[in-house]
Amino acid sequence: MNPQPPAPACVRHPDRPTGLACTRCGRPACPECLRPAAVGQHCVDCLRQEQREARPVRTVAGAPSAKTSTPYVTYALIAINVLVFAITAAQSRSLVDNYSGSSLFQRWVLVPRLVADGDWVRVLGAGFLHYGPIHLLLNMFALYVVGRDAELVLGRLRYLGVYLVSLLGGCAAVMVFAQHSATAGASGAVYGLFGAITVILIRLRQNPNQMLILIGINIFISLSLPGISLWGHLGGLTAGTLATLGVLFLPAWLRVKTKESAGVVGWVAITVLAVVAVSVTGVAAASLVA
Repeated sequence: MNPQPPAPACVRHPDRPTGLACTRCGRPACPECLRPAAVGQHCVDCLRQEQREARPVRTVAGAPSAKTSTPYVTYALIAINVLVFAITAAQSRSLVDNYSGSSLFQRWVLVPRLVADGDWVRVLGAGFLHYGPIHLLLNMFALYVVGRDAELVLGRLRYLGVYLVSLLGGCAAVMVFAQHSATAGASGAVYGLFGAITVILIRLRQNPNQMLILIGINIFISLSLPGISLWGHLGGLTAGTLATLGVLFLPAWLRVKTKESAGVVGWVAITVLAVVAVSVTGVAAASLVA
């Protein structure tokens, strides 16, 4: 009578005989090294290989789907705005009148003639200033509401790109059409996100009527109340809308086939719009000098 052949050993643990094997590669494996699969069971080495070969899930914007839905960029933008407001309030020693006694506010507020004199930090800096706590709270609440969904769909970096392009677009419109104003606030960027959400809804084949009504109401308020930067709002709305159209629709118009390539096209659109906004600001500044 022939002796029973020894059981094969686990490929990862040679000291462990086993009668089990991976249904994908066929190598013997102990229970510790096997994981349930749709058909049979796979060893941990095969699972790692599958994960390396798997294509990442992407959003309609071509961005890799985030592992978490936490809107970190939105939270960071809100934190920066609140921090800047706290600095201006501390410098002026007033929560309400935080602008007249703050050196930071005076250095960053968007005054077109001062930009023309070379003070370009105002182009971005003004988008993080606010006239009092109510102005701050309204903008931050709107940013929180629309920013979460926009960040989830566009991806964190593209979302940040759209936000900054909207801010630059609002600045460019002020430089051209409101040259005697002193403008501050994140409203231009927030309006850009209003446009972005509208485009996202259309791309996802959802009804955008509520956003269109909201945009219409806010534009009416901008027209009706004094002291509100209408051109900053309209410039931000236009830039944010165009940037998101470039991210979500331009790849289809160009017949781009892969989402990776679509992501590149989206970045090109954002970059081009940023260059246009800065160029318009520069031309407007040059006209003021002349």
